[in-house]
Amino acid sequence: MQAVLGPVTGLALQIAFLAVLGIGGARVASGALSVADLVSFVLFLFMVAMPLGQIFGAIMSVREAMGAMERIQGVLGIDPEAPGGATAVPVLGGAVPALNVDRVSFAYRPGHPVLREVSFGVPVGTTTAIVGPSGSGKSTLLSLVERFYDLDAGRIELGGVDIRDLDRAALRRTLGYVEQQAPILAGTIRDNLLLAAPEASDEQCRDVLRRVNLHERFEAADGLDSVLGDHGLQLSGGERQRLALARVLLTDAPVLLLDEPTASVDSRNEQLITDAIAAAAGRRTLVVVAHRLSTVRAADQIVVLDGGTVDGVGTHSELLETSALYRDLAHRQFLVPEVRPSGDDT
Repeated sequence: MQAVLGPVTGLALQIAFLAVLGIGGARVASGALSVADLVSFVLFLFMVAMPLGQIFGAIMSVREAMGAMERIQGVLGIDPEAPGGATAVPVLGGAVPALNVDRVSFAYRPGHPVLREVSFGVPVGTTTAIVGPSGSGKSTLLSLVERFYDLDAGRIELGGVDIRDLDRAALRRTLGYVEQQAPILAGTIRDNLLLAAPEASDEQCRDVLRRVNLHERFEAADGLDSVLGDHGLQLSGGERQRLALARVLLTDAPVLLLDEPTASVDSRNEQLITDAIAAAAGRRTLVVVAHRLSTVRAADQIVVLDGGTVDGVGTHSELLETSALYRDLAHRQFLVPEVRPSGDDT
């Protein structure tokens, strides 16, 4: 509406001005109209044009308000999440896997499956990496574990209990989640960290900042009182990701879900974050989605997804032998030399 009314209003005003000036000038030249009358007509034209411009502006404002109202009504029309079952979250330990994904299938749209018959287990206290090409369903799988969506088929178990039988709030307190585009709230560093652990002390906050190499960055400013601005305006992409990781490390969640934790950082900070993840893995169960295989090659197991299905499960060395897709990904990231067919001397 703005794109149409703006040019139309300006064009109509220019045409009207040229018409009055042209016709009026011709009549003045022929003696049928005095110059004073012509000036009066031009002034009348501008007196009429200003209210017309205000009318068009009001129309645009009304259209903007109607569009905003549609968005608000759309949000208010979304059904709230059901609380889920009342089963208490089980204590993780023993031989029962922390997470068990059993023949999981899911589609955002009917007939277009994103995940098909995905199955693997995550033992307690281990690190499991999920790798694969873009669009293979890695982030979707983490969303299903968090119950942002419900499965179409199969089961996901936490400590042997189907997550659909668990209270959503209790389930999410058990899971620490770092999104690929981690949200940063307007406020201070302390505000963002205490969002995850309201009872944490300042020293605990400083400790997790040290572990992700952010301590010096904010000590040079106002420390934990450093203001970040709307959506973390004062932070780079890598700093946002590290702050989100620090926030989740501050929690006592026994299971951490990390979606591309090193996606927006340089090689130096990537190693620091990898070390922080390794330190957290000593007492927690980690599930890490990654494109950079260098950050997960030491994982206890690696799950390779391709087109929504499991292409292989194993360690880095095992998958280099059994999975052509993983071997190709490793070669493209210069982790292994290219394997040429026998007899190729080029």
